[in-house]
Amino acid sequence: MADKKPPVKESPITTTDAGIAAASDENSLTAGPNGPILLQDHYLIQKMAQFNRERVPERVVHAKGGGAHGFFEVTEDVTPWCKANFLSKKGLRTPILARFSTVAQEAGSADTVRDPRGFALKFYTQEGNYDLVGNDTPIFFMRDPQKFQDFIHSQKRRADNHLRDNNMQWDFWTLSPESAHQVTFLMTDRGIPRTWRHMNGYGSHTFLWENAGGEKFWVKYHFKTVQGVENFTDADARAMAAEDKDFHLRDLYNSIARGDAPQWRLEMQIMPFNDAADYRFNPFDVTKVWPHKDYPQIPIGRMVLDRNPENYFAEIEQASFEPANMVRGIGPSPDKMLLGRLFSYPDTHRHRIGTNYLELPVNRPLAPVHSYNRDGAMRHSNPPDPVYAPNSFGGPKADPAWELPSWQIEAGEIARTAYVKHAQDDDFGQPGTLYREVLSATDRDHLVTNIVGHLKDGVKPEMQQRAVQYWTKVDAALGARIRAALDGNRAAR
Repeated sequence: MADKKPPVKESPITTTDAGIAAASDENSLTAGPNGPILLQDHYLIQKMAQFNRERVPERVVHAKGGGAHGFFEVTEDVTPWCKANFLSKKGLRTPILARFSTVAQEAGSADTVRDPRGFALKFYTQEGNYDLVGNDTPIFFMRDPQKFQDFIHSQKRRADNHLRDNNMQWDFWTLSPESAHQVTFLMTDRGIPRTWRHMNGYGSHTFLWENAGGEKFWVKYHFKTVQGVENFTDADARAMAAEDKDFHLRDLYNSIARGDAPQWRLEMQIMPFNDAADYRFNPFDVTKVWPHKDYPQIPIGRMVLDRNPENYFAEIEQASFEPANMVRGIGPSPDKMLLGRLFSYPDTHRHRIGTNYLELPVNRPLAPVHSYNRDGAMRHSNPPDPVYAPNSFGGPKADPAWELPSWQIEAGEIARTAYVKHAQDDDFGQPGTLYREVLSATDRDHLVTNIVGHLKDGVKPEMQQRAVQYWTKVDAALGARIRAALDGNRAAR
């Protein structure tokens, strides 16, 4: 008996975005076969107008990236330190969205260039969305948001020839000594992760946790890759950029599609609240790390990414992450960079995606929204009356019990000033320790090669000399090796 053929599935009728059936997928409405196209061809006009607006503005920072869905699972008792509901018991799972990215590159760039990687997480908790926005590095280039825009401009394109310029980068870095720790990290092989799956992620900033008893702790987040840290050499990364500009994007998608879900182990550094005041350096300075011997890393949970997006634009490109989204039991610290980002991130989302970006499915919380915000472009769920507070008609009321943890400050004069220095605050000590005590001999050799290669790529001689002085302050032997390599290159000419 012959096998029965499966029934042919009929295709649905094409419609306009308003659901109206379309008469043709191929031919425009014209005045005769050779006549002009008619303005009344609404379907054609809608297709063209929509196509012209397919792209929202790319992110100014972190434009090239990808991501996936998954979950965060609590594996240890966290309640001694934090009262956040999603951390309240072992085994509790919270849905998450993760996005990885390069920082300074554009949307069409290769994702294996030397650049820090963004590591952004959205926890869809029962008490609202919690966003943690960090990098694959535990530190950053500067400690004050006043300099952030200038830093990014130094990594972007020139005004005259519209080309990127290493000279601009070294000009900014050498005039900003606080950048030395991050630049050292960037110029090691960790500056180019082999894949997103093989890199660690960090909250970078210091945050404030509070437990149910009101006890407070300063904390740092460390997501350690279970796959192990793997990096590209500079040469291998350049070869991969030529072969596949989307290597990292493709790797994450394919690994999840074949059932190889990447995992990270969350470990916390936890500092008693009162330790910060006289700690040997400023614990809120994001250019510094807390030595593990002072505050060991404590495992508390794991993150698993096991579901690819079905629509990249809707779920990744339109995803908004903002450090200001914190849930009960978690608050900011006096980290100036973090405090600046509390405003910067939601503001850029309102510009890039639209006023009501939090109504998009990927950004909308699982927790019910009871807000008096209303109207604006693309608003689809305006709150019912009453539309103001206070009111006597049963509208939502705020509850002081949900205030985020905070800290007290001493009153003083309003001033533009740097942090008050602690006993061991300096900009070159930690990068020097990284070079001498953390990197292997091979790592140190690669660091020198990577720095020299970058400095030889269009950087002027006088800027090279400033860079040598910069690296000599990190470590005298490192500076000497870089000077010798540059002098040898000039002699060879």
